[in-house]
Amino acid sequence: MPRQTSFLKPTDVTPEWHHVDAEGKVLGRMATEIARVLMGKHRPDWTPHVDCGDYVVVTNAEKIVLTGRKAEQRMVQSYSGYPGGLRQRSVGSVLAKHPERVIERAVRRMLPKTRLGRQMFNKLKVYAGSEHPHTAQAPATMSV
Repeated sequence: MPRQTSFLKPTDVTPEWHHVDAEGKVLGRMATEIARVLMGKHRPDWTPHVDCGDYVVVTNAEKIVLTGRKAEQRMVQSYSGYPGGLRQRSVGSVLAKHPERVIERAVRRMLPKTRLGRQMFNKLKVYAGSEHPHTAQAPATMSV
């Protein structure tokens, strides 16, 4: 009996929905689990060249935890492309204004830097509060 590796086709994938409550969770540890589910590596039939990951809905993004002094010391940089256009802000200040961006940035950097990675990232939905508009999909609670 020959053994062959089975590869999924994009039509064979049926994505599921997962819900993560970020209240009291450490940012990096939570982001690694979310990235794992977005890539589909939690599935036994994971295929590297197919987007076989699931959708992830994150709520309570404003209540995540940063260990140590990362909120004051770690910086978020953005560059406009013009001379003198580099803006640096602490992660704590970004977390106060736009908490969903901190989680999105952490997860995006853990995904592949390809077209497939961008396709995976589009399945991440992050909300600052506890309400989200994806209740119709009945997301299963994911423990992180």
